[in-house]
Amino acid sequence: MSNSSSLYLTGTKKFSFVTQKKNNNLPKWTESSIKKTQTIKKIVCGDDPHFLVWKKPNKLELYQEDNEKRKYQLPKNETIKDIASSLYTYLILTESGKVWSLADGNILKEVPLLDADQSTFEKIRYVTFFEEKKLFVNSVVMGSASCYYLCNGDQLYASGSNYEGSLGIGKSKGKKPMPVYVQDKVTKIFAGSISSSFFFITSNPDLLFSCGLNGSGKLGMGSFNYQNKPTVVKNFKGSEILIVSSGRYYSILITKKGQTFGCGHEKYNGIGVRKSIFTLIPQLKEKKAVQLTTGISQTLVLTDKNELYMWGFDKGLFPTDESCNQNIPTKISLPSYFTKYLESKDMIRIACGSDVSFLYLDFKNTLSQDLRILLESQKFCDCEIGTMGNLIPVHKSLIECRTKLTIDQIQNKLFGEKPINKEQTLNFLKWIYYDEISDLEKLEQTFNLLELTFPPSVDNTLEKDIAQLYKDNDSKDFKILVKIDDQDEEEDNEDEENKKVNYEEIPVHKFILLARSGLFRAMFDYVNEKENTNQVQDYTNKSIESLEILIKYFYTDSIELTSDQNPELIVEELSDAVEYYQLNDQCNLKSELLKIKKQFDLK
Repeated sequence: MSNSSSLYLTGTKKFSFVTQKKNNNLPKWTESSIKKTQTIKKIVCGDDPHFLVWKKPNKLELYQEDNEKRKYQLPKNETIKDIASSLYTYLILTESGKVWSLADGNILKEVPLLDADQSTFEKIRYVTFFEEKKLFVNSVVMGSASCYYLCNGDQLYASGSNYEGSLGIGKSKGKKPMPVYVQDKVTKIFAGSISSSFFFITSNPDLLFSCGLNGSGKLGMGSFNYQNKPTVVKNFKGSEILIVSSGRYYSILITKKGQTFGCGHEKYNGIGVRKSIFTLIPQLKEKKAVQLTTGISQTLVLTDKNELYMWGFDKGLFPTDESCNQNIPTKISLPSYFTKYLESKDMIRIACGSDVSFLYLDFKNTLSQDLRILLESQKFCDCEIGTMGNLIPVHKSLIECRTKLTIDQIQNKLFGEKPINKEQTLNFLKWIYYDEISDLEKLEQTFNLLELTFPPSVDNTLEKDIAQLYKDNDSKDFKILVKIDDQDEEEDNEDEENKKVNYEEIPVHKFILLARSGLFRAMFDYVNEKENTNQVQDYTNKSIESLEILIKYFYTDSIELTSDQNPELIVEELSDAVEYYQLNDQCNLKSELLKIKKQFDLK
């Protein structure tokens, strides 16, 4: 495996401690000196400078100027769901609905959830408040020194600094979490790590709310006064919003259709004219944006074609030699490292800190990536759900695995007397195939119709469901036939026509092979042309042990071996698996094999 990093930075010289360049600014994308970063899930950045890297499932690394890299690990029974940053604090949310904090207590005393004795990023601390109040935290966002928590599905809390009303609780102070009143149930919250402005989507699909600092009109309300309570944003419905993110003097909004709007200061809103209402950015009018991140002044937008647009950088920090107006969106070439991933959906990631920007690849959750592609292709499906005229092809084993219901039960409950519509069905299938919740309210309605617990429990994630499915041999609907060479020497001398061929069978779910391997997809294409069959022969001449390990990897995205499994042979035989089996993940399997080499001290 290459030692190259998949993390690139551009920004000020104070981040040169993680690059090969020293004591100068990083005006172009510069490769970091952080190695083996293919397991990065998310990066968030504070100030001073420092940034936190999330490596699934429960590992974190903090990079801070003039300090050694710090490593943190949550308890083994905890799985990270998300991380968020303010200027001096990081919060870690786990799948179990718990919150952990990592903070610099020497800088700011109004840091959210800061223990009195917490020193500079000494260790991660568990926040007991939510457990004591019997609150399950669904999501968390942070501003410069404030934080919001969505609990128990619809209860909103806030803590930290209430500067310019950023907590939405009037003029009260809120170092510890306090409930925030919004006229409808809140379903989603947005912020920017450098901002003191927050946005809320509620159960009323026609409304979008915001509160906090409103300098330059960045709350989109048509005024320039700060708002200390959630107030309706003009011209936008909450149901239309994909993401909103704020910098110090501006806000950027992307709709579900991919349109990009800006408001606030003219140097940073992407329009060039000061606006107090969200206004369509002309340069991105024909582009479909899918990712957004903001810093103090800079903005990065990534389109569905993996085109990167940037603007708002301070002088001398714009990552291009071309002459351009740095206050309006400019298309930026990606480093050559990323060009081979331009056709990959949802793999390239962008992030911003105070005055630095990050570009990296998310390899780790390759299972959900592969299943997303499988759903969108609608190939090799074995059943349909929906109503007449609106039937959607699906993969039966996956549907039944995620819901613990049969296809017939799902069909009866969802498409009986009062059937759900196609939009709600697709919303449900996004959760089934890749754990995406695009419309919380509609998904909850679907769960209620199916009589399933909502929100899904920590044990009902895609990764855990598929890993559990690996153990369910009874539901496996396909076999890989592996030729076994157990003939003795005398038989080997017989005519090839008379030689008996023995096979060993590896049971597997067909949709797993379809999702994970281009080679098996090609095999199925060929087999389906000949006849309908539930088996295919593997011609790779690899050992049965290695193929079984590979199939398990298809379900779990990980490889675990013991010394009696002949690790050296397995590593050798699977070293070309990415290329031979045409896997989409590129690096994750190689990373797993590298860990095995290190574990058993293999060359």
